Amino acid sequence: MIAQMKKESLYVRIAKVMEEQIASKTLKLGDKLPSIRTIQKTYNVSLNTVKQAYLELESKSLIEPRAKSGYFVSMASMRKFPLPSVGELKTTAIEKHPEDLISKVFHTLEDPRITQFSLGVPDKNLLPTAKLNKGVINMVRKWPEIGTTYEPMQGNINLRRAVAKWSLVLEGKLNEDDFVTTSGAMNAIFNCLMAVTKPGDTVAIETPVYFGTLQIIKSLGLKAIEIPTHPVTGVDLEALKKVLPRINACCFVTNFSNPLGCLMPDEHKKELVRMLTEQDIPLIEDDLYGNLFFGASRPKPCKYYDEAGIVMWCGSVSKTLAPGYRVGWVAPGKYKEQVIRQKFLHTISSPSLYQEVVADFMEHGRYDHHLRTIRSKLYTNNLKYQGAIEAYFPKNTKIAQPQGGFMLWLELDQKIDTAELYDRALQQNISFAPGRMFSQYDQYNNCMRLNYGLEWNTKLDTDLKRLGKILKTAL
Repeated sequence: MIAQMKKESLYVRIAKVMEEQIASKTLKLGDKLPSIRTIQKTYNVSLNTVKQAYLELESKSLIEPRAKSGYFVSMASMRKFPLPSVGELKTTAIEKHPEDLISKVFHTLEDPRITQFSLGVPDKNLLPTAKLNKGVINMVRKWPEIGTTYEPMQGNINLRRAVAKWSLVLEGKLNEDDFVTTSGAMNAIFNCLMAVTKPGDTVAIETPVYFGTLQIIKSLGLKAIEIPTHPVTGVDLEALKKVLPRINACCFVTNFSNPLGCLMPDEHKKELVRMLTEQDIPLIEDDLYGNLFFGASRPKPCKYYDEAGIVMWCGSVSKTLAPGYRVGWVAPGKYKEQVIRQKFLHTISSPSLYQEVVADFMEHGRYDHHLRTIRSKLYTNNLKYQGAIEAYFPKNTKIAQPQGGFMLWLELDQKIDTAELYDRALQQNISFAPGRMFSQYDQYNNCMRLNYGLEWNTKLDTDLKRLGKILKTAL
């Protein structure tokens, strides 16, 4: 017993020393901590004691593990601004769709002078463009007639096999026959909704939610119920339960949602799958950002817990490799034949060239190395954006705490209308996504989404400073 107390006191004492270093900013936000072996030698203790000390710090959100890199001082340890508010469950509010605002933002994308904080893709300098171009050339040389014939309706076999191999997070639960290729993740979601709903049906979505999902739902004549979503833990399952009898399908981003960047805990994923399986309600899971995690390992999707085949797991390389290739896929579970029929009706087949290039890159292009590189850069960018916002934006700004992806959600003073300020920012060649775009209702008017997937430089820092000044003048 005495030995156990001594052991406990050792790891607590070590943790306390490091906690004080973090509080005094001797260890700063984003700093790498000494390795476990280094601490072991410094304090002449066992490796297990050091691991316990680090677990103690991690439990307080003071440090966080990074895959194959060690431990780092976490963002949560240094936060000056609080988290954004959680949205409300609205079932009777008057709809006010933001199509005009969406069009205004997207009309700026072709202007190279504008800093595109609004764009939902990573900077081209973060992508392996040269390797992909080489892959295109190699494929054309290898198969001169590639792209001139139809692929099977289910999609390119090499791509489906490569995606199945890369789905290590599912621990071998899927093979190439479980996948259908699509023209990006949005096309996958569209086909899934077409397969499991009919006009007039109701779909549960997050709030705030990616505006593209709202547009698809509206175009199909479906109704949407926006479920309150916590900026850290994701969809509020208790709120979902209240409206579950009215729901025909769910469409959620469980890993690093757009725009909040939240990550649903594993226990919540299990419970979500359980409750939907019990009611035989399909879950369209958009796992577009799952590989862009900042923690020690890739989070599991809901598909991992799906035994009945109700989860339709969607993904693509648009956020990690090549947005313009429009290569995506879905593992539709028991709805596979319906999804294949919908794909045939709308596109017949997917273009073979880019599917082959992506499959080859996954197999031989060191995709894992590329993902580690882009994750590291995005994590660093996130820290720099947060620091700039805390320095330049109004002091009552609220900032989300994304645990992956590259979207940053901000909630500003109630006096600020970001849709109105958008034109003023555009006059200074700065574009962002006003919060009003992320709901079918008239809400989030004092919010905005920023893309931190741009390559960081002094111009970005200056542009954030200018944007902060615009916001302060509106108060």
